[in-house]
Amino acid sequence: MNARTGEEGTVTFTRGTLTPRLGDPFAPDNATLRIGGRVYHGRTYLIGSGALPGGLGFSVAFGASSGSDGRTSTGGSTRVEGGRPVPAYTGNLIARADGDPPALLTCTLTVDAQERGVGECFDGSGTRYALQF
Repeated sequence: MNARTGEEGTVTFTRGTLTPRLGDPFAPDNATLRIGGRVYHGRTYLIGSGALPGGLGFSVAFGASSGSDGRTSTGGSTRVEGGRPVPAYTGNLIARADGDPPALLTCTLTVDAQERGVGECFDGSGTRYALQF
């Protein structure tokens, strides 16, 4: 989405290519972005060993007891805790559009192991685009 105009577009990646891999400057394009009437093609480069925060966990416990002397007690507790970190990869995407005038997008990406993620792109004039995929 264009942060200035709100114009939306689409981004698609070749399935199975959003994982860390050795950089190959001659690798085929694995990304297509459509924004307005322009189509950009490019490739990603991701590096590993990152992590996204996990989801939240919530638990509730109740208990009761009674003793031989007739005393009783009850209790309860709740607990909220963070989930386990989710493995993630960070990297970039450089995409170009042919035509007049030619155009270039440079993007940063954060991608999880299921190839879902977020990113941010800038074009040559400084316009910002947000990505969700």
